[in-house]
Amino acid sequence: MQLLVFIVSYPFLWGISRLPNWALYGLSDVVYVLIYKIIGYRKRVVRRNLTLSFPEKSLEEIKQIERKFYHHFCDIFLEMLKTMSFSQKEMQRRMVFPNKELLDRFYQNKQSFIIMCGHYNSYEWLLSLAAQIPHTSYALYTPITNKYFDRFIHKIRGKFHSYLLSRYKAIEEIRKQQHNQELCAYGLASDQSPSSSPKGYWRTFMGVMVPVFTGAERIAKQFNIPVVFCDIQKIKRGYYEATFVLISEYPAQTAEHQITDTFTELLEEQIRKKPEYYLWTHNRFKHSKQEDLSKKL
Repeated sequence: MQLLVFIVSYPFLWGISRLPNWALYGLSDVVYVLIYKIIGYRKRVVRRNLTLSFPEKSLEEIKQIERKFYHHFCDIFLEMLKTMSFSQKEMQRRMVFPNKELLDRFYQNKQSFIIMCGHYNSYEWLLSLAAQIPHTSYALYTPITNKYFDRFIHKIRGKFHSYLLSRYKAIEEIRKQQHNQELCAYGLASDQSPSSSPKGYWRTFMGVMVPVFTGAERIAKQFNIPVVFCDIQKIKRGYYEATFVLISEYPAQTAEHQITDTFTELLEEQIRKKPEYYLWTHNRFKHSKQEDLSKKL
């Protein structure tokens, strides 16, 4: 069954990747109407997330952000598929890294590094950085149940020389690489929603008390790997700029949760400037300690 689903789906995915830009974004506008206005895909989750994050905004202001978000959401999904047909030259035109010299310095110092980012703007295209730096690049991810689609994702994300590490095996692989003194870049989307264990780390995110993912910090401190934040901004439709901000060069010397707190604050700043570019379909506040929102929802 998994193979059948993949065989049926693949021609459509390939066809989308071959569309010229005007047709790709025209299709994105059509998909927007379908998933937002007709189907209402995860609309209740998005509305709740936005209302929790921006309690000071009116319902009409929330809806305005919501509409902009769904337009962007459709764009980045189709842009991910478009990666299949991009040359490296074309990708470098569309995703630029103005201060890549910060990462080059780590290589000169014989250091690996960790990139922390949120699900903001074109986080998928961040993987194209691998073709522009001397480090061997890895992105931590959760494997897909359908093994054929999992291979497909590996192929798309690996086109520009970035490799995927299953989050279930990441620690042992990183330990091996660091023991062998390999110079690696590790990318982690660190705004995931972990389990609500009382022993976990809880703090505010967008004003809401939630459990916070600390995996990147724990890896960084265990192996003393420098950490940077990636600030991805949208220049215009289909064009992005990613700037790196140093969080810690020597994580082993930092206080507990300092790296996680700094990342969270930088991500919040990013979101508040342009909230429509954050991935609000994730149920980020499913374990939140928050009052009833029925009046606004």
